[in-house]
Amino acid sequence: MAFPADLSIWRQQIASSLASWLAERCEGAIAVDCQGQVIWINETYLDALALPLQQVLGRPIAELTPHTRMPEVLATGEPVLLDIFTVGERSFIISRVPVKDEGGQIVGAIGFALYETRQHLKPLLAKFRRLEAELASVRQALTRSRSTKYSLSDIIGHGSVMQETKRRARRVARGQGAVLLLGETGTGKELFAHAIHTESARSAGPFVALNVAAIPETLLESELFGAVGGAYTGADRRGREGKIKLAEGGSLFLDEIGDLPLSLQAKLLRVLQEKEFEALGSNQVQNIDVRIITATSRDLVTMVHNGQFRADLYYRLNVLPLTLPPLRQRREDLPALCEHILARIADHTGEVPRDIDPQGLVWLTRYDWPGNLRELWNVLEQAVTLFDTLTLGVNELQTVLPQASDSIFPSTVSLTLQQQLAECERRAICDALATHRGNVCAAAKQLGIGRATLYKKIQHHQITSSSPPL
Repeated sequence: MAFPADLSIWRQQIASSLASWLAERCEGAIAVDCQGQVIWINETYLDALALPLQQVLGRPIAELTPHTRMPEVLATGEPVLLDIFTVGERSFIISRVPVKDEGGQIVGAIGFALYETRQHLKPLLAKFRRLEAELASVRQALTRSRSTKYSLSDIIGHGSVMQETKRRARRVARGQGAVLLLGETGTGKELFAHAIHTESARSAGPFVALNVAAIPETLLESELFGAVGGAYTGADRRGREGKIKLAEGGSLFLDEIGDLPLSLQAKLLRVLQEKEFEALGSNQVQNIDVRIITATSRDLVTMVHNGQFRADLYYRLNVLPLTLPPLRQRREDLPALCEHILARIADHTGEVPRDIDPQGLVWLTRYDWPGNLRELWNVLEQAVTLFDTLTLGVNELQTVLPQASDSIFPSTVSLTLQQQLAECERRAICDALATHRGNVCAAAKQLGIGRATLYKKIQHHQITSSSPPL
């Protein structure tokens, strides 16, 4: 092929042909000078902007299209050839290339957009849409995995103590401050953390849980705050996001907060006070919007006095405290709890749900349950595994709960059901009086009866101040 003797003519012909093609075939085409000011635009793009030509020429491209990448092309001299942009149901492939003079200096840039009606673009855009759909599906699955599993309606308990606890939990959920769940081990603190998030204004956001005591101290900082690539030996080169970042816009539940090392307490305090944190190995401060829910069975006040827990962090965590009652203070819920647990066990084993006879239920109410709900579940699961009978009684339960023997409790087998229920009522009254240090009004409120009724029952059961709260 022969070239014209004057190469400048050849270049002019190429430039003219390219300009004609861009003007006629592209959904949008625009050229800028080295300062990013518009020097040329095709009619299609001008119509889309709905501006007269005199208001476009000489104007910075960033003012016309705020999301443009033209400044990036001018700064780096590198083209952006495949940038897919979607508006509604229409998808475009946008290309931006730098323009250089004979000395290699950047004198401007050209950008043009092709619409999906071009046949050769359809396979590429179809693959792009498929990848977008797969990404959306993965994100939805991830969101579901970080959503709550329980609400307050899922928490078993119809007695007065549990109803009051649920009422307070609803009030706590409506707040915005940090929540501190207190109570003995096995009282359902994680269950309430889920429920508080579900009842809150953040329910659409993620719920991320972390058991502080379950993570080695050397890994806890990166697990909680994240880490940049290569922050420590063995770290992922790509870095990783911490639980705080994953909970953005939602709630972060930190169980066993009393086990958080002093070295990390200051960083968590910064999250609560300033709403910001730094990942491990990073100097970049990241802002965060997350509600902190914590739980512990330890005495944080004593830990503060002993220098094991920061006082300022304790006060930041203790904005909305909620104390969960132990099982011995809500014995009236035992029948419903046993029915629920036995049904769940049957779901796991595929067997017919077991039952507990009245004497067995009364016998269970006489035990103090130091392990609370976890201990109750353990006892019932052992009984179901060891015995084939469909109805569990005192004999079966005594086998798996020997500590609740006749040496601690009087034998209930020889008592009538009415006598056993009366003894159960006496114990409930003693427990309530002991919990409130003899305050009859408070005990009556816990039991859900009037003060005069309680006085009558105290007299009927011959309960005195010296009566042991057994």
